[in-house]
Amino acid sequence: MQILIQAAQLILSLSILVTLHELGHFIPARLFKTRVEKFYLFFNPWFSLAKKQIGETEWGIGWVPLGGYVKIAGMVDESMDKEQLAKPAEPWEFRSKPAWQRLIIMVGGVTVNLLLGIFIYICLIFAYGETKLDPKDVNGGFAVSPVLNKYGIKTGDVVLESEGTKLDNASDINKFIMLGGARNLKVQHADGSSEKITLPENIEYELFKKGEMEPFSFRTISNSIDSVPANSPSKKFLKNGDLILSIDGQKIEYFDNTREALYAKRGKKAEVTLLRGKDTIVHTLKVSPEGTLGFVRTSGKPIQDTTKLQEVTFSFGQSISEGTAYGIQTLKYYAAQLKFIFTEKGATSVGGFASIGKLFAPTWDWQIFWERTALISIILAFMNILPIPALDGGHVVFLIYEIITGREAPQKVLEYAQYVGFFLLIGLMLYANGADLVRWITGG
Repeated sequence: MQILIQAAQLILSLSILVTLHELGHFIPARLFKTRVEKFYLFFNPWFSLAKKQIGETEWGIGWVPLGGYVKIAGMVDESMDKEQLAKPAEPWEFRSKPAWQRLIIMVGGVTVNLLLGIFIYICLIFAYGETKLDPKDVNGGFAVSPVLNKYGIKTGDVVLESEGTKLDNASDINKFIMLGGARNLKVQHADGSSEKITLPENIEYELFKKGEMEPFSFRTISNSIDSVPANSPSKKFLKNGDLILSIDGQKIEYFDNTREALYAKRGKKAEVTLLRGKDTIVHTLKVSPEGTLGFVRTSGKPIQDTTKLQEVTFSFGQSISEGTAYGIQTLKYYAAQLKFIFTEKGATSVGGFASIGKLFAPTWDWQIFWERTALISIILAFMNILPIPALDGGHVVFLIYEIITGREAPQKVLEYAQYVGFFLLIGLMLYANGADLVRWITGG
């Protein structure tokens, strides 16, 4: 049932975003008196679920929910309608319009996605406000990634300042370090003393390689095992519901105790004491080089004092400023995290529609739905403007070339570029969704 709810949210979100994206192309095309032959939500190879001819445009719904399209007359697009392009250009065709008009038509979809994401954030901030936590109010300090221990930051510490600026929300430190390039921190240790610490320039890659995208987290009382993947080397020793009592004699009270104890034994064997029902069981298990035993833990009960959380509300005018800044920051940070794709671990972490679906809550939550929709909208804006043939950005590159040089790119170049871009995108889509399938089969 949870999978169905997440799938329904994903399809609804994509339906909204794709329709508005294509309207971003359709509206300027019609304003410039360019004929739009088809407007489709989802793709319709061989047949359509529904379609209706209204004026010059066929409006329809396809059966492959991977996107959508508008077919603009006289344009080299995924339809590759060479018969039409071989005829003399008509005044109502895309290729007959001035380059600046064609450029506006092509950037229309990206513009709509970016503005839509920002608009949703504005509405969310106005409706729900923001929840913040002063770093000094983090109960028991943060659970800190063991990777940071050698740089002088340990569990129980909190970060007070980043690059000389006081943090007004404790949990922001993760994105500041991983995506924002923050390296100079003021840290308050568990004993109350403060220290300025400088992290190395490549710290985000070191953390990412260890699977630590959130090196700081709230401490939780959670030492029970929720599930053990089928491909886990500890599958025959660990069972769902096992309670971890100690690792190599170290008592386990919080989940960060488990993480630290295993990290210290990475690549070696550790004696793990478990409580299974009423029985105490001891196993000597091999810890992975990353410092894991191959199990999924329960979410755990946070020890954070929720009365310390600050609920900040905003007027609609303030929400416009806050939402716009948040949307631009989201775009900036999404672009920044793409650098991880070009690492060995990043290449194997790419996911398709199943991974995107997991962004949504397993129960229907409208606030989370709109938060995720805003994020995906901004991601679509960024991805579509990349200078890849077959994407909007690919068309924009050729149009900018034409505007600068005064010469159109040869028709054959446009056609070949479209073919290359199309097969590249299909290959990426197969790879990403294939990776999702492999992870599902192997339990990874």
